[in-house]
Amino acid sequence: MSVLENYPINEISVGQAVTYSKTLTQTDVILFAACSGDVNPVHLDKDYASTTVFGEPIGHGMWTGSLVSAAIATRLPGPGSIYRSQNISFKHPVKIGDTVTVTLTVSDIKARVKLVTLDCEAHNQDGKLIAKGVAEVIAPAEKLSIKAGELPAITIDSSK
Repeated sequence: MSVLENYPINEISVGQAVTYSKTLTQTDVILFAACSGDVNPVHLDKDYASTTVFGEPIGHGMWTGSLVSAAIATRLPGPGSIYRSQNISFKHPVKIGDTVTVTLTVSDIKARVKLVTLDCEAHNQDGKLIAKGVAEVIAPAEKLSIKAGELPAITIDSSK
């Protein structure tokens, strides 16, 4: 059983940083396309993608953006936080098998309204900057330690 703990507003300081990493799989691409409706063939069709500047399928940009959301929800501030806004600029594609590490760094705190500004950067396994931006989050007032949700095992036949 995995437990998530948060950082309430009184435990957050400027300069504080956390990371969150995930490797993009073919299953991730298919599931992201299914739940978002983004069926652009650059993500799903190997033959089509081979004719593009990328030469192969790439992950959805917002898959990387969703890792920022996951880092906020599970790391900083963590459970009980409210994701208020995000701007993000994509610098390089993510390919299947790439591991993306998101770093969140606290750049500003408005304690009275519990608003935390986070600088966000995503790098691949080679240290290449994939995306960067700024998020605003309302931090929780109280400390939480809560059981993480469990995901079901999903098997997809990606040979089709």
